[in-house]
Amino acid sequence: MSKTLEFFFDLGSPATYLAYTQLPGLCAETGTQLIYQPMLLGGVFKATGNASPATIAAKGRYMFLDLARYAKRYNVPLTFNPNFPINTLTLMRAVTGIQMHQPERFIDFIDCLFRALWVEGHHLGDPAIVAQVLTEHGFDPAEVLALTQDEAVKAALKDKTEDAIQRGVFGAPSMFVGNQLFFGQDRLDFVREALS
Repeated sequence: MSKTLEFFFDLGSPATYLAYTQLPGLCAETGTQLIYQPMLLGGVFKATGNASPATIAAKGRYMFLDLARYAKRYNVPLTFNPNFPINTLTLMRAVTGIQMHQPERFIDFIDCLFRALWVEGHHLGDPAIVAQVLTEHGFDPAEVLALTQDEAVKAALKDKTEDAIQRGVFGAPSMFVGNQLFFGQDRLDFVREALS
């Protein structure tokens, strides 16, 4: 596969979850390698002056109605998480650590966390609930927690977030085909065109 699609993501975004459900199939159809790029959305927001649409009441209400429409179109489950938004710093360090140290388990890891947040509605801001979810999916919570405290992991997430900002990312999901940036799960048709 010579074509690549870079997927800059943060687990805490419901739109990113929807993109996550669609991108593997889209990449398989177009013969494209999907490259997962974990970043910290809070850091992106801070650097760019952006904020979640949920911080504006009317826009937030609309956003969740619109996401529900897309979930129905994609035929995937989506549950509004009553704990949204959550601070994803520890989660995204964990994602980065698993990607660095257990790449063969990376997809299973992000899948269980995306599902916990956006299908099952778990409060992943609560370390006890995170530990329970990880245990249920065959991960050692203590081992994962240790990764989140690893200085190389912290630096890698910081660097990836800075890279995203330097390349023009202002929110999630953000996807790159070459140097072309596509923002939002509702832009997958343009991503497909760029890959075709």
